[in-house]
Amino acid sequence: MKIGVLALQGAFRAHADKLSELGADVVEVRRPSHLDAVDALVMPGGESTTMSMLLESSELFDPLAVRIDDGMAVFGTCAGLILLSTEIEDGRPDQRSFGRFDIAVQRNGYGRQIESFETELETTVTDDPVHAVFIRAPRIVRLGTDVEVLAESRGDAVLVRSGNALGASFHPELATDARIHRLFLDSVAS
Repeated sequence: MKIGVLALQGAFRAHADKLSELGADVVEVRRPSHLDAVDALVMPGGESTTMSMLLESSELFDPLAVRIDDGMAVFGTCAGLILLSTEIEDGRPDQRSFGRFDIAVQRNGYGRQIESFETELETTVTDDPVHAVFIRAPRIVRLGTDVEVLAESRGDAVLVRSGNALGASFHPELATDARIHRLFLDSVAS
């Protein structure tokens, strides 16, 4: 199995390194032709409006939307989660998303860069807490009925799953713990 990492902007190298450490065959996705070589995709954090524009200018948005609609497994973190949501409450009017998660998000929902934080999260999928790094993180403000909450912070869902899609408001690639990436790889393999 080949795991793609959207490599247009954001912390894509940290994701690629984490996945490689776990034994995944990683492909950096920058062009539509790169999508043909992957079985699943990680959409990293970064700046969601910039990523949305880069997806358009690279001509990746539409072919990626087709792959996601066809059921490709996907994992979005921070800005990636925003791009996978059905509703972006405070996005730009021209900002597109893939609608993979039936959720509404608020960009930078936990505050500005200076209000970034780290915490330990209890999850429904790990025995011990997971270290989570929140950097200008999105807040999930509405959950659809098909969205499973795997972890919460400050009363908000921050790790969610819907079918073969996984989403995190935080940056698991910036922690030493690889269990969230392992969870995604295990879902792709099954």
